[in-house]
Amino acid sequence: MPLNANDRAIAGFTMAGHALVHWFETSIPIFLVVWLTEFDVGVALFGIVVALGYAPFGLGALPGGILADRYGTKRLVLVCLAGMSLSFLVLAAANSIYAIAAGLILWGVAASVYHPAGLALISTGVEDRGTVFAWHGIAGNAGIALGPFVAATLLIFLEWSVVAAVLTVPGILAIGYGLSAEFDPTAAVADDANAGPDEALSLSEIVGNTRTLFASAFAIVFVLVTFEGLYYRGTLTYLPEILHGLSAMDGLALPAGLEGIEPADYIYVGLLVVGMAGQYAGGKLTSRVTPARGLTGIFVVLAALGLAFVPVTATGVGLVPIVVLCGVLGFFLFAIQPFYQNAVALYTPPDARGLSYGYTYLAEFGVGSVSIALGGVVLGQLSQTAFFAMIAAFAGIGGLLAGALLVSGDRFVTGDGTLEANADD
Repeated sequence: MPLNANDRAIAGFTMAGHALVHWFETSIPIFLVVWLTEFDVGVALFGIVVALGYAPFGLGALPGGILADRYGTKRLVLVCLAGMSLSFLVLAAANSIYAIAAGLILWGVAASVYHPAGLALISTGVEDRGTVFAWHGIAGNAGIALGPFVAATLLIFLEWSVVAAVLTVPGILAIGYGLSAEFDPTAAVADDANAGPDEALSLSEIVGNTRTLFASAFAIVFVLVTFEGLYYRGTLTYLPEILHGLSAMDGLALPAGLEGIEPADYIYVGLLVVGMAGQYAGGKLTSRVTPARGLTGIFVVLAALGLAFVPVTATGVGLVPIVVLCGVLGFFLFAIQPFYQNAVALYTPPDARGLSYGYTYLAEFGVGSVSIALGGVVLGQLSQTAFFAMIAAFAGIGGLLAGALLVSGDRFVTGDGTLEANADD
């Protein structure tokens, strides 16, 4: 069934926001290569500077969710777009490492509010939530793939400061589109008197909503999203480096003019592109498969894929098995996201939806980033086999938690401590 007008308007607005968050996010490592030469400082120091930008991206999700519940989701998404665009203009004007640090921190703070605000908007405003979650995820994957591609291509012809400024153009256009877009942000929960933003939200209400959430099945969702984040961040951070070191990549002929590009990079980008299909399939399946059942099944597949990388990367197999395995991984790594996004919408009350997604993305991007440090230690001190075993264990634990969610049913605890069913609004 086609989306109604309100669903289409929210879909277009949130898809633009999601694509741009990841457009900016994944272009930063491309600039890092240039900055290391431009400013002649050590990679360790610049690594800290870049980390200062990425850290608020995850840590700011929780306050972003609180602000979304208080001031409204559309307003927060527009602030996010404006802040990210401004941050890259700061980078464009930067003439020192300190100015770059300021620009990156501004980006991280601005970007952190998107996921809780954007997903809360979809969950309360969209009737066909599964379809819009799918298209929303596809837009995010498009941003992930296009950000570094466009940045790297423009850097061939332009100075990095000019490229940083050019990358803000889609953000500025998206702000104009968002200001003109009209939709009802609470259309899907119109019968709930508490569905809209709460201008009188107090600290005690935030604490009360938090207690309500974590005294319910949402506590299981939070922990399983943490393990999904550990799997996601660890895999996507270190897989490119692992692929670069495989013997199958050696001597692979590339078309004329592309000799300087690593084949492993094409495989990695291909994984992200396949992820778009995974996002769409996962989103459509959420209307047919319960979140708990879908999460359980996909976690099992992800655990098996993690273990499958051990023989594929250790035995010197050909290029085809590597490409196929990466493609399957890309599909399921992103197919799981609409299921946990829908699980949050199912297991939480509408008036705490922004807070719920704030906690969710604190788990996904904040706590989940711990696997970057863990992966570095395991790869440096142990082996790739140990790394993939760790990754598979993350998925295995997530699968057990999803199984527990499947048993618990769709119930949440209300503010007065009583249990009541939460309908799939």
